[in-house]
Amino acid sequence: MIATVDLYNIYCQYPTISTDTRNIQKDCIFFCLKGANFNGNQFAEEALKKGAAYVIVDEEKYVLNEYCLLVENVLETLQSLARFHRKQLSIPVIGITGTNGKTTTKELLHSVIATSYKVLSTKGNLNNHIGVPLTILAITKEIEIAIIEMGANHAHEIEFLCDIALPTMGIITNIGKAHLEGFGSIEVITETKTALYRAIKKVNGTVFVNRDDDLLMHYAKGIKQITYGTHPNANYIGKVEEGDMSCKVYLSAFNQTVTTQLMGKYNFYNIMAAIAVGGYFHIPFLKIQTALQSYTPDNCRSQLMKKATNTLILDAYNANPSSMKLAIENVAEIKNENTILILGDMKELGEDSLKEHQAIVNLIEKNKFTRVYLVGSEFALTDHLPYLSFSTIEEVSQHITKEKIENAVILIKGSRSMQMERIVDYI
Repeated sequence: MIATVDLYNIYCQYPTISTDTRNIQKDCIFFCLKGANFNGNQFAEEALKKGAAYVIVDEEKYVLNEYCLLVENVLETLQSLARFHRKQLSIPVIGITGTNGKTTTKELLHSVIATSYKVLSTKGNLNNHIGVPLTILAITKEIEIAIIEMGANHAHEIEFLCDIALPTMGIITNIGKAHLEGFGSIEVITETKTALYRAIKKVNGTVFVNRDDDLLMHYAKGIKQITYGTHPNANYIGKVEEGDMSCKVYLSAFNQTVTTQLMGKYNFYNIMAAIAVGGYFHIPFLKIQTALQSYTPDNCRSQLMKKATNTLILDAYNANPSSMKLAIENVAEIKNENTILILGDMKELGEDSLKEHQAIVNLIEKNKFTRVYLVGSEFALTDHLPYLSFSTIEEVSQHITKEKIENAVILIKGSRSMQMERIVDYI
């Protein structure tokens, strides 16, 4: 069995990590991870043939030669190697977690920081027990600041990820209802997410906190803080400017407006977090403003699209009770006589699923929408009349093609597994 320190010496010579033979790079170290339906050890020989310098296996029969390194557990070895590498780094590491807005905030931070520093951030949403180690191991000596997104769907997961990433700074975007099936309760969600604050407190680090959020302010007590929001005592004060559908933020301290390409007031705090971080690192406001105004969402998050005479709000990357409520409330405020909702099921809500879906239906009833289409088995169980309910994306798409939708504002939202973005082609 190879020790972590010995593996690290090899990693320093071959710093590229791969876990997928479909996109393997020459002279990488290939980690043979296991999944529910596959055994990565079986790909050891293929990885070597494709150019891997070394492969990491945890079954002795797959040790084919001296370039196959045997360990107790491949995943745990990957995590240990990342932790060891992180301890060699002295750069600021910004951890980001929260129920909604993690990835958008991470993307905005990256855009702002990249104007003045060499920065590395989590790719896509690789924010779990595999993605975080891979991100840490991608940090080279040229990188000046790292941004690590951390997701969780069960208790204590953020604590575990913090033990790998060792963040010196952090942002909790918010705490709401998501993955209730895995967490069990909002109390467990809160305890799990706030582990980021506790980890930063241990190293006397700094947290960026939404001053308007009493819960986050409570858990941030005793930690160095940079605050943002609408509160008059915040370090960075802003307000949403009314206007078209994109989120515009006015900053009185600069007498300037930041006009973004992000949809919805609910992005206000994501934008303010990026402004606060930029200010902390002494990035000139003009650079911050330009970075935020230039950022274009393209990942089904708060994405504005035009199709013929219709305006689509594509927010279909994910959905939970908190984000669904915000999206509906936001679109309800848009001054348009023809507003349509196409909403898919919210997954992983466990025994609270029916209650939470019914709450969304009740919210819809309080607002006047031209048409409402509900998609999925969870919404089907609700008392949803007079709204139309469909079992699948295919069913609602066929229905939509028969209708002539013109001059409408259309919100499309649902959990990732629903793949609500497929509806766009039928509008």
